[in-house]
Amino acid sequence: MKKIAFLSFGHWTASPQSQTQSAADTLLQSIDLAVEAERLGMDGAYFRVHHFARQLASPFPLLAAVGAKTRKIEIGTAVIDMRYENPHYMAEDAGAADLIAGGRLQLGISRGSPEQVIDGWRYFGYTPREGESDADMGRRHAKEFFELLRGKGFAQPNPRPMFPNPPGLLRLEPYSEGLRDRIWWGAGSNATAVWAARLGMNLQSSTLKFDETGEPFHIQQAAQIRAFRAAWKEAGHSRTPRVSVSRSIFALIDDRDRAYFGRGGQEQDKIGFIDGNRQAVFGRGYAAEPDALIEELRKDEAITEADTLLLTVPNQLGVAYNAHVLEAILTTVAPALGWR
Repeated sequence: MKKIAFLSFGHWTASPQSQTQSAADTLLQSIDLAVEAERLGMDGAYFRVHHFARQLASPFPLLAAVGAKTRKIEIGTAVIDMRYENPHYMAEDAGAADLIAGGRLQLGISRGSPEQVIDGWRYFGYTPREGESDADMGRRHAKEFFELLRGKGFAQPNPRPMFPNPPGLLRLEPYSEGLRDRIWWGAGSNATAVWAARLGMNLQSSTLKFDETGEPFHIQQAAQIRAFRAAWKEAGHSRTPRVSVSRSIFALIDDRDRAYFGRGGQEQDKIGFIDGNRQAVFGRGYAAEPDALIEELRKDEAITEADTLLLTVPNQLGVAYNAHVLEAILTTVAPALGWR
């Protein structure tokens, strides 16, 4: 049985065609869309994090607000760029947001993707150590954050504190039990998927990955998921991991859908370059009448392998239309894919 969630990048622009003209529009509509998604019976509301861009950035105020307005839906990120993060402060923010949400956070983290500015993490006060790349720094921050979520004391208490301390070394507060099992790693390669499995993180795989075999995107992604699960089993973790994939999927139900997404152009994978000259494969999108869409999606090996499907939404088209997009998928396509 699969879980289905939406994933919003949270764009805004002053264009008259956009329903999100400002950051305030995007943030408030993100909360409203999560409420609508919960009403529709969707499993999750996920948000992307990009710095120096007119998109969603600092995630924890939004996650906490969504947590306060909803009751059942999972609330997550895909992904937080750990090159920009202070692991200690992030552990406090994450603990607070998870407690507000009643233990529903599903935090996707990663080393990050190409950003809007050159070495943007430097403006946040972070510099790779000698012999370390920015990707290494992101993974180091991730490991430190992941370790802090164990809730073990590590700080020597003041012998004359302002407030009474519990005995022993002190941990960061507030602490949320179980959050550590709900951390996901956004992997762009098979090797980083295996790295995440050995640590004990869940796996998020997006609509692009490094092109490692020249095969179609969904086949490479399915192989990445299988490598992750094999490494997880070998590591001997006691729980069952979760795996998500992201897709752009639109069921063409009415004339609005056909006008926005019925013109084709997304039916093939695309090849591009990230991190300088490293080749990456970008997965295709899907837009078709429901019956045709079901048949196309059944051929996607990575969707079959994953337990969670994140649907990217065109947030600039407004809450009402995006709720329609999600409802169309849930009612006409999702049951045939194993949802509910």
